[in-house]
Amino acid sequence: MDFRRGRKREDPEINLIPFIDVLLVVLIFLMVTTTYSKFTELQITLPTADAEKALEKPFEINVTVDAKGNYTVNSVPVSFHSVQGLAEDLKAATRTGADGQPLATPAASPVVVVNADQFAMHQMVINVLEAARLAGMDKLTFAAQTGGKK
Repeated sequence: MDFRRGRKREDPEINLIPFIDVLLVVLIFLMVTTTYSKFTELQITLPTADAEKALEKPFEINVTVDAKGNYTVNSVPVSFHSVQGLAEDLKAATRTGADGQPLATPAASPVVVVNADQFAMHQMVINVLEAARLAGMDKLTFAAQTGGKK
């Protein structure tokens, strides 16, 4: 250590040239590796969900077939004379609700639910299918009653 008083301290020297060189290299690297496009953002339509909406139950026509050969359309007994007559009864059921009251507008595409007794003949169910086809109803579903014999 030099404790002399007469010696003047030299001012520190700051050399900015290496700092500028490093900044230029970083700037050139960013210019070369960055890609530019004319689109500023992507337009994405995200899916939405709404839990407030209640599912609408489709209009159903219930056709019941029992083992004795009886047909009922929406709990109204129908006498079976022909498949065409059953088709007319199905068309009439589209103009009335489940409670039997006339609808303001006929149901556009009702679902025909065939409830068949397990002892009913297969031809009776085929008659309902044919009548639904003649009536222009293409939505069908089946429900089987499997009660035991007493």
